[in-house]
Amino acid sequence: MLKKKSVEKLQGLLAEPKQITIVSHVNPDGDAIGSSLAWRYMLAAKGHTVRFMVPNPYPAFLEWMTEINHTYVYKMEPEACADYVAGSDLVFCLDFNKIGRLDKLGEEIEKNTRAERILIDHHLEPPADFDIAFSDTGASSTSLLVYELIEALGWEEEVTYPVAEALYVGINTDTGNFAFGHLSPELFRVVARLVEKGVDPPKLNISIYDNYSENRMKLMGYMLNEKMVVVREAHAAYMTLDKEEQKTYHFQPGDSEGFVNLPLSIKNVSLTAFFLETRECIKVSLRSQGDIDVNRMAQQFYNGGGHKNAAGGKHFGSMEQAVSIFKSALKSLPMPI
Repeated sequence: MLKKKSVEKLQGLLAEPKQITIVSHVNPDGDAIGSSLAWRYMLAAKGHTVRFMVPNPYPAFLEWMTEINHTYVYKMEPEACADYVAGSDLVFCLDFNKIGRLDKLGEEIEKNTRAERILIDHHLEPPADFDIAFSDTGASSTSLLVYELIEALGWEEEVTYPVAEALYVGINTDTGNFAFGHLSPELFRVVARLVEKGVDPPKLNISIYDNYSENRMKLMGYMLNEKMVVVREAHAAYMTLDKEEQKTYHFQPGDSEGFVNLPLSIKNVSLTAFFLETRECIKVSLRSQGDIDVNRMAQQFYNGGGHKNAAGGKHFGSMEQAVSIFKSALKSLPMPI
């Protein structure tokens, strides 16, 4: 439930045209892109000057989205992004709650603007350093929160197809095509409203899940056949992907999307990890079922966080060290099976 006072304060801030920046996290996923594109569209329709920015490129499998050409990538246009941030009146932070998740784009916000910051997010343990916060850790996605905010502002009649499409992508991907997460009755009521705006679920599901490259499919087969390690005594599994393997399979941003979930299809596997070598660090993705809290694991061992059953972080060391930490953590983790 959105707080009435926060909605009223936001209404006041948006009463006159503003220069607005919307930002989302590094390695943006479907919810980050979907929620932000929808919110950008709504604010622009209300007469505001708006730019949506992400630290690095979005996944290639989302390139078909109607509004995606309105995304600015800081890594590609750092000066243009920095200048716009510096002149902004408001900064909306969507699908994350710690500025550190913006990498260098976050530094621009910290140093070069005094714009009021507004949070729209569903991750655990939000900090208190936002001027307005719409935070609901029980929400299935940030896209769902954006729709609820649109309703609270009285804008639902102005939701057009591009907005509905973007919100559906965010809701669908963050629930794993409605397979996990907080699948509340209200969630499906919102999806029904998006369908009324023209969303075609079978068509969009094909665009989301059947739109990968041949190299990505070959990489997935390689990961499952050669790289998946099942730790049976811990009911866990993990996979690693280093730089050389990425070169072999012509890896593109987004190609490993969903890989961390694959071992959860194995009977008696309740916890999975995926380790991806990047230029700066080892990116760690964690998933679980039941009462296993991977958010706590991400915080304690990998400088990260997220949700109880879906979290991530970073390891600033070798791949071997990152995996060793995971194996050690398994020994002290209570298992549900």
